[in-house]
Amino acid sequence: MKYKRFEDLPVWRSAMDLVLGIEAFTKDASFNRPGDLCSQLRRAALSVSNNVAEGFERGSTAELLMFLYIARGSAGEVRSMLHFCDRCDDFSHLRSEISDLKPLAESCSRQLRAWADNLQNSDIKGQRHLNEQSRADYEGRHRTDALWAELRRITDLAAKERESKI
Repeated sequence: MKYKRFEDLPVWRSAMDLVLGIEAFTKDASFNRPGDLCSQLRRAALSVSNNVAEGFERGSTAELLMFLYIARGSAGEVRSMLHFCDRCDDFSHLRSEISDLKPLAESCSRQLRAWADNLQNSDIKGQRHLNEQSRADYEGRHRTDALWAELRRITDLAAKERESKI
């Protein structure tokens, strides 16, 4: 599926669920203590969706990849802080919320990794680099690859049919 807006991306939607969950989680009175944990947790969670959006809007695959990895790093940062909260006695009454938020952060991270892996294996350099000739070349290569795959499938079927007659 081709996405035209970052708001339609499943990973961006998951990241928004994460940041909204973190916002609600950090409203607990336990976060009214010295230190920057509340702010850092909120900023890291918001960074996931923001970096997906910024990378998507950049127009080149290389820049998108860079922002996906930054977003993934932020998702890891959220998970790390949730692990801290889980181990800290001050947050023991929030263990259920922590247990709900950790898998959401992990899901964002997995989605980002899968998308990045897919992009790294792509020969498309990004929308900014596309013109009529590069689009035609790309589509032609993919049609050729599909034709060769179909020919291999037909050849394999014919070979199996010959073997079964022997």
